Amino acid sequence: MSRHFPDDARLLPWTSPDGKPCYLLDGSGTGYVSRLADRVEAEQMSSAGEFIVEARRLLVGRAWTPGEIHLLAADLNDHLVRVHRVSRSRGARLRLLIDGPDEDGGDEEGEGAPPVA
Repeated sequence: MSRHFPDDARLLPWTSPDGKPCYLLDGSGTGYVSRLADRVEAEQMSSAGEFIVEARRLLVGRAWTPGEIHLLAADLNDHLVRVHRVSRSRGARLRLLIDGPDEDGGDEEGEGAPPVA
């Protein structure tokens, strides 16, 4: 039997130890975990912005080794995953503020929150 998260569940900017998404079920946005998640999201976005500058510098120099390019690709992927998670979380919260929850519990594309294991 699987359960679904309420429409106002917040996707957190970190995963469980086994890589599964973490959600905050209290939608008030004022609690300790919400504030911690806000800080982590801000740090992740700032770190991604700094890494863009570093990646651009490396690519413009055109003096890289295959190992440097591999490391750059891995780091870019890590930052992209984090930024994507933040954008999904913020987008879902923004849609909820603007549109309110759908009657069926999902978004406009028919995707609800993932089931709880």
